[in-house]
Amino acid sequence: MLFAVVMGAAHYYVWRRAVRDTTVPGRARRIGTGVVVGLFVLLMAGLSLNVAALAWPGYLWLACAFYLAILFGVLEIPRLLLNRAARRAPVAVGGSPAEQPVAAGGRANGQPVARTDPGRRLFIARSLAVVGGAATAGLVGYGTTQALGDPVVKRVPVTLAKLDPRLSGYRIAVVSDIHLGPLLGRSHTERIVRMINEQQVDLVAIVGDLVDGTVEELGEAAAPLRDLVSTHGAYFVTGNHEYYSGAEPWLKELDRLEVHPLRNERLRVERAGAAFDLAGVNDVTGANFADGPDFARALDGRDSADPVVLLAHQPVQVREAVKHGVDLQLSGHTHGGQMFPFHLAVGLQQPVRSGLATFDGTQVYTSNGAGFWGPPVRVGAPPDITLVELHHNFARR
Repeated sequence: MLFAVVMGAAHYYVWRRAVRDTTVPGRARRIGTGVVVGLFVLLMAGLSLNVAALAWPGYLWLACAFYLAILFGVLEIPRLLLNRAARRAPVAVGGSPAEQPVAAGGRANGQPVARTDPGRRLFIARSLAVVGGAATAGLVGYGTTQALGDPVVKRVPVTLAKLDPRLSGYRIAVVSDIHLGPLLGRSHTERIVRMINEQQVDLVAIVGDLVDGTVEELGEAAAPLRDLVSTHGAYFVTGNHEYYSGAEPWLKELDRLEVHPLRNERLRVERAGAAFDLAGVNDVTGANFADGPDFARALDGRDSADPVVLLAHQPVQVREAVKHGVDLQLSGHTHGGQMFPFHLAVGLQQPVRSGLATFDGTQVYTSNGAGFWGPPVRVGAPPDITLVELHHNFARR
């Protein structure tokens, strides 16, 4: 309901600047009004019905409406200045002295009169609408190519003080927020699997938000995950969207595909006689479904001499990870902000929007995610698959 109210207000503002201000009363204004109302209805239908035929145009318009509202807001300042300049510009008034109006602060009897020419105001409104529309088309077009293109493969070296030198160079492929759904299907999964397999990694970590739909709807789209290849297997922790989509059936399906869920548990990863602990906790959203994160269950009783790598969907979970001596947390959820300047809002909820950071001795890496949610648009936050490479701190020997 709140979303509908906010989007309704945004559409009203877009209508004022793109339709009402740029037209005179008549047919053109009625058509423009109908178009804006129709796009609002299309947007709400696309979001609620989750059908590809409606979702594609609906979500694309959501991105357009978002950027139009922002850009029109930015253009309010030049609009104010240009209209003020237009009011100061002299307007020649013809006719006899008796026919010449007197504007506030102006003069009549054939002298220039300080008033706003309606033609100038209309020209200014149309010009700014064109600027806003062109900029929106450019941003959304660019963002669509980013969202639908191949994820960027990032290489992130991480030094762990307690890592045995024999494990130095161990590589974990981190992928999050794949978001299979009405806009992303089997081919999206196949591309991600292919790109991960090309890297020949030691372990694959899928850190939540794999799906936006049920197993019945998206099981075939997720099926290529069974083809993931790595030395020590593939592991998964829930994101918030798994709970919206039916977490239990998906966890069973992923286990069948040999992508092993870590549900508030850990295992030991060994190579060449050395080891570290890999742990996973449920997403915080699971608490609303009686299946929330349990750090004590996942981490208590382990050998603290060995490092622990924790899979946790949301970066905010690092606050609890610090209390349990986690060395490295791998997360997603934020999409890197997905659409600039939305990244500013992400910082209000999450301690890390994208990349590697350290909190009280615990390092946390946040992926931008390999898919998108909502609009198939990414501006300033390209999708990624990350190769986290663990290294021993030889300086501390």
